[in-house]
Amino acid sequence: MSFFDNIWPGITQSSHWPIEGSLDELNHRLDEFDGIVVAIGNNQVRAERLLELEARGAKLATLIHPSAQISRYATLGPGTVVFANVVINVDATLGKGVIINTGATVDHDCRLDDFVHISPGANLAGNVSVGTHSWVGIGAVVRQGTVIGSDVTVGACAAVVSDIPPGSCVVGVPARPRARG
Repeated sequence: MSFFDNIWPGITQSSHWPIEGSLDELNHRLDEFDGIVVAIGNNQVRAERLLELEARGAKLATLIHPSAQISRYATLGPGTVVFANVVINVDATLGKGVIINTGATVDHDCRLDDFVHISPGANLAGNVSVGTHSWVGIGAVVRQGTVIGSDVTVGACAAVVSDIPPGSCVVGVPARPRARG
């Protein structure tokens, strides 16, 4: 496993793995790697970097922690990262560059579009749809059959019990609109 980050050469190690160079350096070495994952939490930035690398010919990998429980009938898009203790159930479909963080659950028949981020401990009931670039905050719960539009932010511990229009920010129990910022 190799790390590339624009913080290099200021920082040369992330945890116990070395940072080998900047993103520009990576662009010149793409053919050295079997697969690339962009591990940036910000959905917009992750999308930009991943699509740029893909356009340059990078092969996108999918990383799955060994403790994750994923139905063999689920579909995970390229560039997706699934963290420890995640559960993804039957017929769930995840797009490109999705992050499912520690201990989150994605139940049956959910559809997560490209570059969605599901934070630690969030729970999506069955048949939930989450639009592109949306972020579901830590500990949030989403009722079965709910549609969350694109570019939505769901706040920490929110309870989403009705559909959320694109571009919204919702917080609370039940989740209600709030101005971004």
